Amino acid sequence: MPVPPVQIQIVIFAVIAAVVLFQLYNVLGKKVGRQPEDDARAKPALAPAASAADQSPGRPNVLDAVTLASIAGLKARDPAFDPLRFLEGARQAHETIVRAYAAGDRETLKPLLTPTVMASFEAGIAARESRGETEVAEFLHPARADLELASAEENRATAKVRFLAELRNTVTSADVSAEPQIEERRVAELWTFERTLGASDPNWVLARTEPAAA
Repeated sequence: MPVPPVQIQIVIFAVIAAVVLFQLYNVLGKKVGRQPEDDARAKPALAPAASAADQSPGRPNVLDAVTLASIAGLKARDPAFDPLRFLEGARQAHETIVRAYAAGDRETLKPLLTPTVMASFEAGIAARESRGETEVAEFLHPARADLELASAEENRATAKVRFLAELRNTVTSADVSAEPQIEERRVAELWTFERTLGASDPNWVLARTEPAAA
């Protein structure tokens, strides 16, 4: 029995619909673009959460191989020495000392400096006071601190830190009619810190300052 034309058309339309649906499935069934799970697979495993000190502004997050090699001697004598944590403490000490020296705050400076450095700073403060000047030091940005060297000799640990800072110094004279002198400058210095190994006081003190290449 011949198939009616209407049934033939229905069969043709059904085949066409099946082809279209199959093509739509191939397109819509595939993920287009980056998917959240793709990002999860592509992202490397996260390192353990860094401490607040490691995330502070102005400090490097890693130390190069040369620096790591230079501190091997101190690490052998003091395994608890954490160079990144030390750098953060040194950066904070740097800002505290710079501000305290400008303000003539001897009480703040004394426990942070060796007697030799304290005597030098005391002379500078006294000279400024004799001129009737007052000074304020401000950091325009957090100072950058880089560990240059850390070593141990006998019972003394030594660490050298290179600081790069942008400062604004405001000097006011005793003459109230004179305008304050404001100077903004970029400073590069190498500070040497020391502490006694095995001592009950674990704090480092500033033993020397000298200019450094910017």
